[in-house]
Amino acid sequence: MIDSSLKNKIINGDCIKELKKIPDESFDLIFADPPYNLQLKNKLIRPDRSKVNAVNDEWDKFESFKSYDQFTINWLKECKRILKKNGSIWIIGSYHNIFRVGAKIQDLGFWILNDVIWNKNNPMPNFRGTRFTNAHETLIWASKNKNSKYTFNYQSLKCFNDDLQMRSTWNFPICNGKERLKKNGKKIHSTQKPESLIHRILLASSNKKDLILDPFLGSGTTAVVSKKLGRFYCGIEKDKIYFNAAIKRINDTIQIEDDYLDTLQNNRSKQRIPFGSLVELGVIKPGTEIYDQKKKINAKIMIDGSIKYQKSEGSIHKIAAKILGAESCNGWTYWHYLSGNTLKPIDELRQRLRSNN
Repeated sequence: MIDSSLKNKIINGDCIKELKKIPDESFDLIFADPPYNLQLKNKLIRPDRSKVNAVNDEWDKFESFKSYDQFTINWLKECKRILKKNGSIWIIGSYHNIFRVGAKIQDLGFWILNDVIWNKNNPMPNFRGTRFTNAHETLIWASKNKNSKYTFNYQSLKCFNDDLQMRSTWNFPICNGKERLKKNGKKIHSTQKPESLIHRILLASSNKKDLILDPFLGSGTTAVVSKKLGRFYCGIEKDKIYFNAAIKRINDTIQIEDDYLDTLQNNRSKQRIPFGSLVELGVIKPGTEIYDQKKKINAKIMIDGSIKYQKSEGSIHKIAAKILGAESCNGWTYWHYLSGNTLKPIDELRQRLRSNN
C-alpha cells in the first residue's frame, strides 16, 4: 500500500531532515546521486585560458572526509529505514566518493548486488594532460539486506539487449542537447544525468506503480523517467532553482500509454508446474506420443510423467539431453505433441494450465 502523501510529491528541503519525516518501509526503489565531494580548490582552465564549467557548487563542498562520511552515514541510514524489506537502492558516484560510499553501504547492512560502470561516450577531456581522461562513473546496486527478494527484471533486460544477458558496463553519452536544462545559455544543474541511464535502472529493478525515491532530485530526471514509465515518484531537493526547474520539467512530461508499460515476466516468478502434473490432471494422457520438432524422434509418456524412448526412460529433460548428447536440455521446448495435424511444443500445455490456475 502506497502512502498517498508521498505519491508523486516533490519536496523542497534538506535531504536528511525530510527523510526523517517519512514512515518506515515506504519505497520500493531508491536512486541516489549524492554530492561527489570533488574537493576542487581552484578554477579549472583550458589550454586556451577559458574557464571549464566544472562542479564547484556549494552543495558539493565538505570540510573533510570525516564530515563527508558522516553525511553519507546519516542519509544512508534513513534510506535503509524507509526502504521496503524487498527494496533496493542505486547510488552513483565518481572515484572521489564512490569507494567511501560503498564502505558505508556495507557497514550499514545493505547487500551489494552489482557495481555498474557507466561508460561515457563523450566525456570531458583532461585539459592538463596529467591523468587519464575520466570517462566513467560507478553505480552501486544493493538490496536492503542479504535476504531481500529484490526486483530484477532479467527477462526484460535480456530482450532489451537483443537476447543477450545485460552486462555491468553501460554505454551512454553525458546529458546534452535538448535534454540538458539551461537558462540564459548556462546549465541549470552541473551534474544532470541522462534520462537513458535512469530508464535502464527503473526497467531493471522496479515495476509499474512502484514508488521510487530520489533524495537528491536535482533537476528532476528520476521523477521525469518514473512518470514516463508509470512509476510513482517522490523527490527531495534543497536548492530552490533546481526544485523549480524539476517541477516544470515533470509537469511537461507525459506518461507512456499504460498498454505499453508491462515488462516480461521472469521465469523464476512463474508458477512451477512439473510435467507429471500434466499427466495426473489429464491434460496429456499416458501412452501419448511426443516428438522432436522435425518429428524424426518419438517417445511415449508413462503414467508417472516419465517418458520412454527406445530402451531409455527418464524425465522429458533427461531423455532429450541424452538424444542430443548434451549435459542438459529444456524438455518443454524440445518435445512436441500433435494437435490435429499440427506439432506444438508441450510447453503450450503448461502455459494453458498456468492460465487456468
